[in-house]
Amino acid sequence: MAEHHALFAAGCFWGVEEGFLSTPGVTRTQVGYAGGSTENPTYQEVCGGATGHAEVVWVTFDSARVSYAQLLERFWSLHDPTQLNRQGPDQGTQYRSAIFYLNDEQMNLAHASMQAFSGHFSRPIVTEVTAAPAFFPAEEYHQKYIRKRSRHCDSAFAKSP
Repeated sequence: MAEHHALFAAGCFWGVEEGFLSTPGVTRTQVGYAGGSTENPTYQEVCGGATGHAEVVWVTFDSARVSYAQLLERFWSLHDPTQLNRQGPDQGTQYRSAIFYLNDEQMNLAHASMQAFSGHFSRPIVTEVTAAPAFFPAEEYHQKYIRKRSRHCDSAFAKSP
């Protein structure tokens, strides 16, 4: 197995995690926080909006079964990347759309994918594409939240392109 990693922000991490977890070839996911100024932030701190973190999903995948380009396609289908700092009813920078790349290949694929998908939306894409910052795992009760509770986040699975 060729294990690789990806890091995405697309609104409420519960639904985004479930979307990636149900993707064939994804072997593990972990929700957390990235892109802010506080080390090891708590959910309450991130939701308060002062830390600058986004709710993110760390994706581990088998590149023999699913490519990073295919994960990017999934990313675009899981949320509305034209909404700045919000998804559905969730508002704030913690719900921003972002692709945090881990290497130059991911950066190039992310930019190409954003260009390719830009015509699928009626408004401009506002997704940020930046180098992956430090990742801080969220509290255990957030991990696999939907599977644990058999419910979904209101902003999960927003309109597909």
